[in-house]
Amino acid sequence: MKSRGRLSAVLHALLHMAHRQGPMTSDELATCLRTHPVVVRRTMASLRDAGFVVSERGHGGGWVLARDLASVTLLDVQMAVGDADAPAPEEGAHADGCVIEQSVQRALAGSLREAEALLMKRLAEVTLADLSADFNRAMAAHAAHACHGAHPLSPEASHAV
Repeated sequence: MKSRGRLSAVLHALLHMAHRQGPMTSDELATCLRTHPVVVRRTMASLRDAGFVVSERGHGGGWVLARDLASVTLLDVQMAVGDADAPAPEEGAHADGCVIEQSVQRALAGSLREAEALLMKRLAEVTLADLSADFNRAMAAHAAHACHGAHPLSPEASHAV
């Protein structure tokens, strides 16, 4: 799974957990994310190791958040689930030693490093509480205009979240 795609999926799962009144099982999260429960368990293990979630065993158990939403940035989550750095082009990638290719690669590498630094800065500024507040605003606006249908946090409607 690509780093950014995984970040999006993990943030999606964490927001479902934040808006749930109890633990969520790997099966429930997998349904929300349209993936396999094993993938969820592996990802949740990374988040557990970082101290963001805990698992409760037994009947009624599942995954729950371990930290306040305001204390977790998107960068924190990105660092917990995978490589935070975008791959930069390799300098001197071609064996023929083409100086033009090397110049192109240096220019791209520098631009990608700058873009990645800007992205990391922005991810460090946004918390899970910010995402949750945005979700709450969107749901309030949706409720004001929507017909009655599936609950917005149900697996059937999770694609809208």
